Amino acid sequence: MPMTVKALQKEGPDKPFKVVEIERRDPRPDDVVIDIKAAGICHSDIHTIRNEWGQAHFPLAVGHEIAGVVEAVGSDVTKFAVGDRVGVGCLVNSCGECEQCRAGQEQNCLNGPVGTYNSADVDGTITQGGYSQKVVVNENFVCRIPDSLPLDVAAPLLCAGITTYSPLQTWNVGAGKKAAILGLGGLGHMGVQIAAAKGAEVTVLSRSTAKEALAKELGATRLLATSEPGFFRDHRGEFDFILNTISAPIDLRDYLGLLKPGGAMVLVGLPPEGLELHAGNLIGGRKALAGSNIGGIAQTQEMLNFCADHGFGARIEKIGVHDVDAAYNRVVAGDVRFRFVIDTSTFEDAVPAE
Repeated sequence: MPMTVKALQKEGPDKPFKVVEIERRDPRPDDVVIDIKAAGICHSDIHTIRNEWGQAHFPLAVGHEIAGVVEAVGSDVTKFAVGDRVGVGCLVNSCGECEQCRAGQEQNCLNGPVGTYNSADVDGTITQGGYSQKVVVNENFVCRIPDSLPLDVAAPLLCAGITTYSPLQTWNVGAGKKAAILGLGGLGHMGVQIAAAKGAEVTVLSRSTAKEALAKELGATRLLATSEPGFFRDHRGEFDFILNTISAPIDLRDYLGLLKPGGAMVLVGLPPEGLELHAGNLIGGRKALAGSNIGGIAQTQEMLNFCADHGFGARIEKIGVHDVDAAYNRVVAGDVRFRFVIDTSTFEDAVPAE
């Protein structure tokens, strides 16, 4: 039988969050039932539920940074047992058969991956995300959270961690490389920690020097203020790699000029507006401009193990279920160091709306 759980939903982009009761599907033989302990707030949640990336399916609960404990497993489950510490990121299913799925790139499933929220689920309903007490997920889309990582600091790794780890791994950013992280928010602070742990010389690029101490605490060698007069002239050709984490429009031409010949800039922030580019900015110096969107399930597990092995997770601010509307406004204003995480135990005393 389907189970009834509490969740935070919006009925429209301009409506407040409400605590409601939703049904989670009856677990299938290959499903895992997860008791959610912590749910991170990602800027993608905000873009989606405010219709900034198109019309969302309402009523909707978002959240794809999920950490919890296995409560039950289906009869065919072999990878997890009751009591295991686990996480779920941006995906809850894919076809499993196309070339991308077979290559461990489920996020690029040619038949359409099933997102953790706002997607058509296997039973035809719209997936509801992790701002909830429990979730039911196919075992192949569940990752194991190492014991050394607290669940609350692990939750944002399921999106912010893999979103930054994947391009740093793909472009071989490590010892001997000069890497710049553009922006020091929820994504940027993970990018700094991961790149530094990989042995790269890390520079944070920010509009001002306000976060300089934080950048160095996270592992950066320095922070440079892009608003300084002559900045793009003085630092021209300096970096092997730039990870652009910001979701606001920038002049790509200026930033590509900071790359060495053969360097690459990878976009992981997704501004609603378009970005201007001239082909000459790439042809001159044989530079690369690419995008990256999370990673496959195997690489997500690799990232969790990497963070645990190097002793870091996300830097977070914990909030309750009634604080999410205010938290969204603070995220948009850049007023969080560095990721909000919902303590889902606060659902227990929350009364569902009529």
